[in-house]
Amino acid sequence: MDFLGLIGLLGVFCVLAMAFAWGVQAVTGNASWVDAVWSFATGLAGVMAALVPLGGPTTARQWIVAGLVAAWGGRLGWHIAQRSAEGVEDVRYAALRQEWGAAYPWRMFWFLQIQALAAFLLAFAVLLAARNPADGVRALDVIGAVILVAGVLGEAIADRQLRAFRADPANRGRVCDSGLWAWSRHPNYFCEFLVWCAVPLFAIAADWPWGWAALLAPAMMYWLLAHVSGVPPLELAMRKSRGLAYEIYQQRTPAFFPWPPTSLR
Repeated sequence: MDFLGLIGLLGVFCVLAMAFAWGVQAVTGNASWVDAVWSFATGLAGVMAALVPLGGPTTARQWIVAGLVAAWGGRLGWHIAQRSAEGVEDVRYAALRQEWGAAYPWRMFWFLQIQALAAFLLAFAVLLAARNPADGVRALDVIGAVILVAGVLGEAIADRQLRAFRADPANRGRVCDSGLWAWSRHPNYFCEFLVWCAVPLFAIAADWPWGWAALLAPAMMYWLLAHVSGVPPLELAMRKSRGLAYEIYQQRTPAFFPWPPTSLR
């Protein structure tokens, strides 16, 4: 297989994966399964992008990138799958179901194909990172690995803190504002962004001009998480469900990038 053939394979895989996700949410009636499928599929697409043979030996960089992306996709997918198995549907999908009404099934199908495009662009960035022709493991690769691991661990910690908060009946109706959630209203989204900030560090090299295209991954993820499908709809839902408590939380806690809350400055 050549480079263009691999790009085509990744595109077809992402389209089919999100068509499968559409079927899963239609059968279960819980659209949160979509995010689990997307996470697993994007991680697998990244592994394919890194390791599918294109001729020549597999490099250490390819194995490192593949392992890190697999860890990211596996952890995130498993976390969302656990939540979905409990019957919890993301409030954002519930809002779309209500807004679209009878048109929901087919509008959801095409909405998920947009998610397939996002998965493909991320996998393409991973391809550029893994196939960087620079010799050996460089300092930039080490820095990238450290940042990516920090992002995965930070997201896992934020998810665990929120899960523990919600599991305590005493916190019903309250806002989680402790731990990482005291420094950002969406620390899990920030850590997700951090993961994709690491990928271009593997890709960028003086003799690999294609590597700069990997910057598309963090730029796209920031735009989606902070301005489109992440923070805005979730903030709207939280203001409706938590009212004044969430408004106070908004006033003292940054929305995305972590910063000491007002009471700690």
